[in-house]
Amino acid sequence: MYIFVLVILGLVCWAAGFSILKYLSYIKEEILLTLATSSSEPALPTLMRKMEKLGCSKSLVGLVVPTGYTFNTDGSSMYMTLAALFIAQATNTHLTIGQQFTIFIVAVLTSKGASGVQGAAFIALVGTLTVIPTIPVAGMALLLGIDRFMSMFRALVNMAGNGVATLVVARWEKEIDGKTLARNLASTLPLAAVPEPVKAGQSAS
Repeated sequence: MYIFVLVILGLVCWAAGFSILKYLSYIKEEILLTLATSSSEPALPTLMRKMEKLGCSKSLVGLVVPTGYTFNTDGSSMYMTLAALFIAQATNTHLTIGQQFTIFIVAVLTSKGASGVQGAAFIALVGTLTVIPTIPVAGMALLLGIDRFMSMFRALVNMAGNGVATLVVARWEKEIDGKTLARNLASTLPLAAVPEPVKAGQSAS
């Protein structure tokens, strides 16, 4: 998951004209909240507000972020794929390349039903394992003790990925330019201290 965030998402951010490290520093409060609750849902409101503060339109944020929370579950997809392969190795179950790709495809699909509920990815893993009957479902007991910690990080990847997706779409739609985005990401002002945009017909006072 570290490799996915720093390398894969890092390359996506670089292509869009901003730094993944500055982005992670900008959402550090949401990261801590997600790790503390093992769920990305509590960080949703402040993540959306921060995306708007960076220059993304409210309509774009309102579409991309909630949709991403349901369909863009990178962390859950990776966890379920690697967990299934781990159980297969731990139980000495041989898998062909075709079976491994089958697990990957099914994990991507079943992970969509694991959003919004803490620990739901662990339950959805059962559905992933059933596509390969040779993998014993009882092997999930090997993961039960560490699932709480894994839940923290898969929720973190889900949340971080949705923020990156919002900024990338905003750059595609030319709602914000690279220099402005980089300057806003470098801002150290707390969320409450950032002034609201002045609406037409209102004074800046």
